[in-house]
Amino acid sequence: MNYKSDKDLDLVLCTHCNSVFKAEEKVCTKCKSELKQRDKYSLVKTLSFTIVAIIFLFPANILPMMEVTTLGVVESSTILDGIVYFFETQSYLIALVIFVASILVPIFKLVVLIYLLYTTKYNKTYLAKNATKYYRIIKFIGKWSMIDIFVVALMIVMVQFGNLSNIIAGPAAIAFTIVVVSTMLATESFDTRLLWDKD
Repeated sequence: MNYKSDKDLDLVLCTHCNSVFKAEEKVCTKCKSELKQRDKYSLVKTLSFTIVAIIFLFPANILPMMEVTTLGVVESSTILDGIVYFFETQSYLIALVIFVASILVPIFKLVVLIYLLYTTKYNKTYLAKNATKYYRIIKFIGKWSMIDIFVVALMIVMVQFGNLSNIIAGPAAIAFTIVVVSTMLATESFDTRLLWDKD
């Protein structure tokens, strides 16, 4: 692939308003943002947040997401239990939404983040175009990743019957929140310009 990046041309791109300046400029004259040719800690930050997300992905799927107490009897359910429950009660759409939001999307985001790190670390510039597309996808879906936590929070507020029934968020909710926040921070930390650098 034959091209010249802003770095090759001794230019710097404002990542906020997409204006281009000479490399010696430090502040964007249009939006007043700080100008950096590259974020030199981008890979370290992205890798760190990705590792944290991978570590917490396991407890998020193994530990209980909710604990329901009915007449003194406590029942715990994991994310997978919830999917199976809704599937068995023929609520296929809800089961599908939970499966996509809780299992498929976090794993997809982590795979893409590892792909971005691999492409950048080993200068696979021929993969840069596809990697940039995947980056945009995970950045777009990142804001929808908290849907599970919102569902649990909503159920906790709605299903309160005094001493008869009570729902509390389980430890998986905390782990899942850490996964979501870590993947969002990893995505935001990644400097896509690094994908196009030849050295």
